[in-house]
Amino acid sequence: MAIRILAPQLIDQIAAGEVVERPASVVKELVENSLDAGASAIEIETQSGGTRLIRIADNGAGIEAGELPLALARHATSKIDSLDDLEAIASFGFRGEALPSIASVSRLTMTSRQRDEERGWRVAGDGGDLGEARPAAHPPGTTVEVRDLFFNTPARRKFLRTERTELGHIDAVIKGLALACTGVDFRVRHNQRVALTLNGARNHAEREARIAALLGEAFMKQARYFEREIEGMALSGWLAGPGFTRSQADMQYTFVNGRVVRDKLLRHAVRLGYEDVLFQARQPACVLYLTIDPRRVDANAHPAKLEIRFRDSRLVHDFVFRTIEAVLANEAASETVSGGTPPTDAARLHGSDDLAPGLSTSTATASGPAGTRQAGLAFGAAKGREVLSLYERLHAPPAARSERAVADGDGDIPPLGYALAQLSGIYVLAENSDGLIIVDMHAAHERITYERMKQELAEAGLKPLPLLVPLTVRVAASEADAAEAHAGDIERLGFELVRRGRDELRVTAIPSLLEGSDVEALVRDILSDMAEGKGAKRVESSVNETLATMACHAAVRANRKLEVAEMNALLRQMERTERADQCNHGRPTWTRITLPELDRLFLRGQ
Repeated sequence: MAIRILAPQLIDQIAAGEVVERPASVVKELVENSLDAGASAIEIETQSGGTRLIRIADNGAGIEAGELPLALARHATSKIDSLDDLEAIASFGFRGEALPSIASVSRLTMTSRQRDEERGWRVAGDGGDLGEARPAAHPPGTTVEVRDLFFNTPARRKFLRTERTELGHIDAVIKGLALACTGVDFRVRHNQRVALTLNGARNHAEREARIAALLGEAFMKQARYFEREIEGMALSGWLAGPGFTRSQADMQYTFVNGRVVRDKLLRHAVRLGYEDVLFQARQPACVLYLTIDPRRVDANAHPAKLEIRFRDSRLVHDFVFRTIEAVLANEAASETVSGGTPPTDAARLHGSDDLAPGLSTSTATASGPAGTRQAGLAFGAAKGREVLSLYERLHAPPAARSERAVADGDGDIPPLGYALAQLSGIYVLAENSDGLIIVDMHAAHERITYERMKQELAEAGLKPLPLLVPLTVRVAASEADAAEAHAGDIERLGFELVRRGRDELRVTAIPSLLEGSDVEALVRDILSDMAEGKGAKRVESSVNETLATMACHAAVRANRKLEVAEMNALLRQMERTERADQCNHGRPTWTRITLPELDRLFLRGQ
């Protein structure tokens, strides 16, 4: 075939293939246009899963009559004018492709009126063929109707799913935009039935009410609000506690400068932040808002603008990860202090001094546990070794309050109360001011031991262990270059690497705590992580895994009889330990049965 310029309508349909994947894509683009127009109220109506009708009406700034046809032209936009604007995107849309792409695969009508105009104007199109703008009655704002989506591209239409599935995608888009712009009213109708009504939030309490309406009351009961700002970046939002997890990452919402994004770097940072408290393959739930200089974000990485790129990806990753880790650590302590009830006030973290003890904001130094295997054994004995007295191990106070003193209200009662008895050699029963506390003594002691080992070993640093026989690892030339570029970082991790050629590295020392690991695989993973901006997390995770195993072996075992003083010592240490609500494997360490719950159980007062 000869080379020729494609027809404009075909160009628009090709562009539509990138922007308009399904009806939910149309809803997203049109609602974002409304938000960019400054709308404070948006109405969304769909029929037949959006294939028959999508109508978006707003009370935004509106479009003047002369610009209505231009709004449906390719690469026509009011949102950018120069390269400087493109490098500092502050709006949802900016490409000028959405409206013409949608119009090319549907029957589109757009009616708009500016606030200072007496009447509105309407322009209609059929598969991309536009008519002239005509006067029309309309309130201030804009309404866009999209009918018969993909009527002229049957191949695209047959790939659509059932009406229920398409509605599910539309609901997910609306939910994300409603979380991104909490101050905007949303009214949603599906098949002429009201599906969702959200009033704009004016304060923090109303924002939480909106999140509860969208994500459920169960999420809000387990979630904690936080704020943190450092080095020109601000992160805020709600983190659900480890007790509220999902089988998939369907309740992880991340927003960058108000834009809904699905960013792998952010999700990885979230996962790492929860790493020490999640149970097996469970996924955390969160709503996170990251604010950063727009010039440090490339929002032009994907036609649908769901994917972005950070200019300082490593710094952003560590900021998000460290913040989440610190918030969860502080949350565990706060929940224990408050008797297990999630606090309602904001946990405000400012600067690196508020990070959890033993953590460092440096991206070059592993912030987790470090030191020699012998140093680790000073805190956790190997499997089979006789466990020392819990009373002595935890530096317990020399006296224990009796249950009689608790009942008499003699003095202040600690959050986890005082021990009453031991049940089945596994559980510690305690009484506090709210009711009955039940503690899994092995899980609790495991977390206490693990956190103490991490803190103590972090102070010692990762010590290199020279290899009797150096290991030669053949790598790609780019990986060898990365090893030289990050030589200082790698050395601080306890490794000693020497480049022996274009594609060859010699490993002469490894962290002593990782003796017996697959050195070659670990070195390759570290170089890969360095290239992706993940820093020292690979080594830190391996060290943590080793310490977790040692802590598990060192923790008090089931069927060991504890004295009351030892049980109380365990409770006091739990109150002082970060993340004490979960063991190293993500299992809960304690629960509470309140007196009203006990009354209901025994039908008291009924």
